[in-house]
Order: sequence, then C-alpha cells, then structure tokens
Amino acid sequence: MKDYILITGGSSGLGLELVREAHRRGMDVASLSKDPEKARRLQEEFPERLTAFSGDLTDPLFVQSTVSTVRKEGNIRILINCAERGVFRSPADYTPEDIELSLQGLRGMELMTTAVLKATDEKGLKIVNILSSAALKGKPKEALYCAAKWGERGYTEALKAAYSETSVKVIAIYPSGLNTAFWDKSRDYIPESKSDTFLDPSAVAKMRLENILQENDKIDDEMIISRN
Repeated sequence: MKDYILITGGSSGLGLELVREAHRRGMDVASLSKDPEKARRLQEEFPERLTAFSGDLTDPLFVQSTVSTVRKEGNIRILINCAERGVFRSPADYTPEDIELSLQGLRGMELMTTAVLKATDEKGLKIVNILSSAALKGKPKEALYCAAKWGERGYTEALKAAYSETSVKVIAIYPSGLNTAFWDKSRDYIPESKSDTFLDPSAVAKMRLENILQENDKIDDEMIISRN
C-alpha cells in the first residue's frame, strides 16, 4: 500500500511548498485546501502521486470523508497541519466575524488530527503542527491570531503528553514571518516591502521536511526565526 503525507493548506504559502517538496522526493501526497480552483490547478501541476481535495476543514463530514478516501488508498504516515487564517487589527476593532474566522485554523487542526489518529489506530504516525512565533509572544495587532495560535500550541502540547510513550510523534514548528500571500489582505499591517524581507517558504519547506522525515525516536520542536 501507499504511504501518504497529508498536508492541509496545501494550495498556497508554506503548505504549497511542502506539497511540492514532498512530491519532488517521490512521496504520495494528499493536499487539502478550501479553494477548489487552487486545488484544481495543483492537481494539474502534479497529475501523478498527488490527490488534491477542496473543502472546509471546519466541516467534520468533509474531514472524515477525505481521511477515509485517503485511507482506502494507503496508510497515512505523516499529517502536516498547515492551514491558517489571520485578521490583524487593534483589539477594540475586531468584529464577531473576525473572531469566528480566526478560530478556523484551530478547529481544522483538531478535527483533522482526530480523524487521522482514528484512521491510523493511533500508531505509526507523525503529526506536524505548523504554528507561529505568535504562539510564543503577544503582539499588539495580533490579539486574535495569538489567541488561536496559543490554542494550537496548547493542543499540540497535550498531544505530546498523550502520546509520549507511543509510536505517534508530535512536532511543533514555529515560523516567524514567511514571504507568502498570507499577508495580501493585511497590507496596512505588513506592507509588501516588509514581507519581502521574510523567509522564503520554499527554503523553509525543504529544510523542515528534511528534518520531519528523519527516523529519530525523538524530534524536538523547532523555532524558525525570520531574517528581519
């Protein structure tokens, strides 16, 4: 049977670069994203050894259906939770809609991880949660983003505690600024001139995937610092 690496947020930013790097290494990849058009283009870019799914990661039915489909084709060996959403404003300016949007990444991570753990009988799995430096330090215009990322960090630490003596390995990665389209809707906060100084996502994907694929019994968390 095939051994799959399943990557959420796989049609843009760091997630897309992780998909490309995994495919370059000859791995069987399942990519999940919300945008059907981006998923279609990704499938066209990699017609072999990749299956691109599109849907809402906060929808339990979509998550369960996707994991079941992948599991029928092979084993899920690595799950990389890379999907995220962000709204950046002063704390008093947030709307209820902003709050709902900011929590989608955390909900998707929890739903996807739970589904994959069940599908693998909680054995022989690596879970890689892409967090952020915002999960480690509060930032003035990132109250909701920090709240979501601190939640993801807490969830990740609880997973580590639950599976510390098992064949399930849990890794947290904390990138600081990445030069991706993530910032395109927040140019009043991060102008293009600043994001151009951030880390190259393709270089980060190559470096981190190399580490993730190691067969070490214990892989420590990693902190990625931006160049600026």
